[in-house]
Amino acid sequence: MRARSLWALSAVTAALVLGTPAAAFATDPVQLGSGRVLDEAGVLTGSDTTEIESAIDSLNNESGADLWVVYVDEFTNPSDAAEWTNSTAEANGLGPSQYLLAVATEQRTYYLSGATDGPVSNEQLAQIEQQLVQPRLSDDDWAGAAVAAATGLGNAIAGEDVAASGGGGDGGVSNSVVWLVIGAIVVIGIIVIAATLRRRNKKKAVDPRAGEPAELAAVETADLERQAGSALVETDDAVKTSQEELGFALAQYGEESVTTFRTAIDSAKEALSRAFTIKQKLADAEPDTEQQVRAWNAEIIRLCIDANDALDREAEAFDELRQLEKNAPAAVAALRAEHQQVTERLGAAAAGLQSLSARYDAASLSTVADNVEQAQERLAFAAENLAAADEDIAAGQFGQAAVDIRASEEAIDQAAMLLNAIDRLGADLDKAQASISDAIGDLRSDLQLARSQPDPDGSLVNVIRATETAVAEVEQKRTGAHNPLDLLRQLEAANTSIDGILQQVRDAQAQLQRAQSQLGHALSSAGAQVSAAEDYITARRGAVGADARTRLAEAGRNLVQAQQLAASDPVSALTYAQTSNQLARAAIDSAQADVSGFGMQPGGYGPMGGGMMGGQQQSGGGMMGAILGGILINSVLSGGGRSGGGFGGFGGGGFGGGFGGGSRSGRSAGSFGGGGTRSRRGGGRF
Repeated sequence: MRARSLWALSAVTAALVLGTPAAAFATDPVQLGSGRVLDEAGVLTGSDTTEIESAIDSLNNESGADLWVVYVDEFTNPSDAAEWTNSTAEANGLGPSQYLLAVATEQRTYYLSGATDGPVSNEQLAQIEQQLVQPRLSDDDWAGAAVAAATGLGNAIAGEDVAASGGGGDGGVSNSVVWLVIGAIVVIGIIVIAATLRRRNKKKAVDPRAGEPAELAAVETADLERQAGSALVETDDAVKTSQEELGFALAQYGEESVTTFRTAIDSAKEALSRAFTIKQKLADAEPDTEQQVRAWNAEIIRLCIDANDALDREAEAFDELRQLEKNAPAAVAALRAEHQQVTERLGAAAAGLQSLSARYDAASLSTVADNVEQAQERLAFAAENLAAADEDIAAGQFGQAAVDIRASEEAIDQAAMLLNAIDRLGADLDKAQASISDAIGDLRSDLQLARSQPDPDGSLVNVIRATETAVAEVEQKRTGAHNPLDLLRQLEAANTSIDGILQQVRDAQAQLQRAQSQLGHALSSAGAQVSAAEDYITARRGAVGADARTRLAEAGRNLVQAQQLAASDPVSALTYAQTSNQLARAAIDSAQADVSGFGMQPGGYGPMGGGMMGGQQQSGGGMMGAILGGILINSVLSGGGRSGGGFGGFGGGGFGGGFGGGSRSGRSAGSFGGGGTRSRRGGGRF
């Protein structure tokens, strides 16, 4: 069900290349044989195996359910326990009543995998893990853990207490947290089925910084490209989440207190920007050799590692600054007030959107069409997490309360951003609308000049006709509901065409004046498109892939170039602004395609999907909005920092952190957004 980044293998691979012996034997997802017990770690005796098989036979005879048990030294490809176990179960075709317990004896992690539609609920599986399996694994009672799992599954199916036959602690998980976790496991498990299937037979990932050409040569080019794309998405999420965390800290403690953290984010953003530029170079029309493709993708991965390293270096200090565990009651109170303020804006935002729809067409509003509903989802998710935080504080579980608070903060922040995006887009559309008349006036002046020029080969007349047609079409379209940004782009394209002809008859000064007259409109239009793309992608980053993010990054870079050159070189600035506009529009199109695909996958888990997740959305307290916005993934469920075996940013969304798998390991102290807490989601360490 889950496929995390393969970068957990980098340390092992580098060690092998450099000649350093590994501490344990790394094992990829395995093929299950005819037996129910597979001991690749060599921890069982013959009598142990017999005892486990006897317990499994009893489970099968009494309930019809089945259990497989696998022991290995370490999980790799992926390294996360839940992802590894779920991948193995899927690859071996295990059904709804068939369960798999996987234990990494040296890595000391484990997971009990079961289908979400099976006879044992996710809550019961968690209880079996916590109360029966983990205590025995902690005592290195390998056989006892498997027998306890079989017993617990049988009890659950029979409707009895899963721990009726004994086991460790009381579990101690509040109902609200449990149900939040259950929904998250279901949703996130579905999100990456496709990714798992694509990655199943991939070769091991390679850290280019290991510096060995032979090692890189072992990785197929397509795999290297996929790893680079995954690195970009996850590092971009880490930077975005870290930026949000910085904003929260800034509001609490002031600028001086966050100087070093701002520097870390700026450093990460610089590395990420270079990575996106390389990705855009790979995507342009110019053909690249395989050697270039490999070298550039390796460089992308290296830059993403550097970005995450910059974030991780400040993680512990940032967690100390925030001290959410100590300030939890005050933080909850402040967030409740902020939640109320944003909630009160929903009505005005809906009215504003309706007003815009009366003037502009659906295409012009596509990036904000569902923003009110999405904001409601984020606010519902925040409310549920604030309630959970109250319960955790009352129970003295301040670490878990910090996780709830972080999720609430990000959800409320996204809700406000979604509502702000409606206002911002409305202002941009109104400004573009006012610019259309000026753009038409410029074109009519061009037409007048063009008609006065000789045209011996007839080429000029064709441009004149095309420009006249463009002007007439825009004049006709703006009488009804329309997209003023699209109309401006149409006029800009006509301008570019006729300017190419008239450039010969204009002197340098006239060309400069011409560029200056167009530049203001072009900068405004590009800025509006970049803002719309940024808002759309940030609030839906749980679904948006590398292509859209790359185009947005390049659109932003070109816009900055245009702004910097506006005074000194308006001709070049105009070109940069037009390129920025085109890239931002392409980023929106790509992101909307990603979100549409996210909603239409089997099971209907996205905002537009139906089926199982549609029901979850109705009762999940904004769960789907949190998934789409990347909040649940980055702030609650992802393995941040180094805990997931990959590399995370202090936003917790780093490469290797990813979607967090179905795993239940919380954030580590090596994650800016982590708070140093452990949010259990299933399996874990022993």
